[in-house]
Amino acid sequence: MPVDLALYQPDIANNTGTLIRLCACLGTTIHIIHPTGFPFSPKTLARAGLDYVDHAAVREHDSWTQFDAWRRAEGRRLALLTTKSETSAYAAQFEPSDIVMVGRESAGVPDAVAEAADLRLRIPMRPGLRSINVALAATLVLGEAKRQTDGFTALA
Repeated sequence: MPVDLALYQPDIANNTGTLIRLCACLGTTIHIIHPTGFPFSPKTLARAGLDYVDHAAVREHDSWTQFDAWRRAEGRRLALLTTKSETSAYAAQFEPSDIVMVGRESAGVPDAVAEAADLRLRIPMRPGLRSINVALAATLVLGEAKRQTDGFTALA
C-alpha cells in the first residue's frame, strides 16, 4: 500500500487540479474530503489538472467524519501538514500506509481534525513568513514520504 495524499475541504480549484495532476503522474491516490470551496467537477479542475484528471485515482469522501472512519478501519496513519507543529516533516519516519493531508488554503483544519492526526508535521521555513502554498507544501512532503517508502521504485 503506497503513501496517499488527502485534501481537507480544499478552497481553490487550481491547487486541487495541480495536486490531482501530481498524483496521476506519481501513481498516488488522492482523497478529496468534502465540502470543497468550489464546484467539484472536471470543468473546474480542467485548467490546472489538464487532461491528467482522467489518469488519477481520485477518491471522494462526503465528510471528515466519513474519511476518518474509513482510514481508521483501513489502519492508515494520518500525517497532517500544519504550521502549528514544531516537528519537521523531514524528521518524520514515513510508512507506506501513511496518508499525508493538507488543510484548506484559507484556514487549515479545525483543532479536532488536527488532534485526530497521528503525526502533525511542518515544513521548516524562514521565521516571519506564514506558509507555503498548499500545493507546493503537499508536493514537498509527499515526495519525501515516497522517497522514504520506496514509492518511486515502480515508476522508474
